Amino acid sequence: MDLKGKHFLKMLDFTPEEINGLVDLSLRLKDEKKSGKSQAAYLAGKNIALIFEKTSTRTRCSFEVAAHDMGAHVTYLDPSGSQIGKKESIADTARVLGRMYDGIEYRGFEQEKVEALAKFAGVPVWNGLTNESHPTQMIADMMTIKEHFGKLKGIKFVYMGDARYNMGNSLMVTCAKLGMDFVACTNEKYFPEKWLVEKCEEIAKETGATITLTSDVAAGCKDADVIYTDVWVSMGEPDAVWEERIKELSPYQVNAEAFSYAKPNAKFMHCLPAFHDLNTTIGLQIHDKFGIDCMEVTDEIFESERSIVFDEAENRMHSIKAVMYATLGDVR
Repeated sequence: MDLKGKHFLKMLDFTPEEINGLVDLSLRLKDEKKSGKSQAAYLAGKNIALIFEKTSTRTRCSFEVAAHDMGAHVTYLDPSGSQIGKKESIADTARVLGRMYDGIEYRGFEQEKVEALAKFAGVPVWNGLTNESHPTQMIADMMTIKEHFGKLKGIKFVYMGDARYNMGNSLMVTCAKLGMDFVACTNEKYFPEKWLVEKCEEIAKETGATITLTSDVAAGCKDADVIYTDVWVSMGEPDAVWEERIKELSPYQVNAEAFSYAKPNAKFMHCLPAFHDLNTTIGLQIHDKFGIDCMEVTDEIFESERSIVFDEAENRMHSIKAVMYATLGDVR
């Protein structure tokens, strides 16, 4: 695996060997952290810009702690702290920041923005999330699965809910690349785009993966190793959208019935945050407007021994270390 100087924008850009290499490097870096080994020399003296047009808890904390552990310095630019695309073009912003920083992370909306940053920056650019792709989450997710199952190839991975955007897209691509059996289990309206499904089917022919789209929960979850979901609605979308999604996706809630079809040792995953109880302002608003106590996953499953969501959340930090180290450092 030789990724030094390369960007990290979407999973389609990487070979199975490179993805597996990043997963294994993440596991190694986690072991080092747990054992108390210093990693401060890995990126000593490097400067990193974090551009957040869309705020986040896990992504920001993961990048900041990862950079600190590895000896790098971070500048955080929140939605009000950058003029990108407003007073200054993306190309100009990229060329300015590329003169000051060794690497740039971008978390926002359009994939075109992170691609433009990469085109003009002259330094590695990492996608912290766009509407279409979430590659850093993929390395953390695959790392977590490998920790719990000891392998990736042949794992049956079921994604339930809205599979049309960044999480469904990225997980389908990653599973195809790694020889896993990917299932999108949802209302047909929420299947991934046809062109991407076809692309993943082509990849699957080379890796031994399978790609399945189904609206049948029993068939989709049968013998699953992992059942994964994400929020059904993004913040800021109108009530009509919430009502529609809740009505159409409720049959694909991750609950005890869904897990009754899975393997006895099957695990639950979620990239967080999750609407599984009424302990948040949004959770209470959902309850008051729509009369439900949870949305994409029940509290019973979220808090069960099946749930590995907090391992997954921690692993964001270790996997982001791997991405930054592989693209900026001298990995040995």
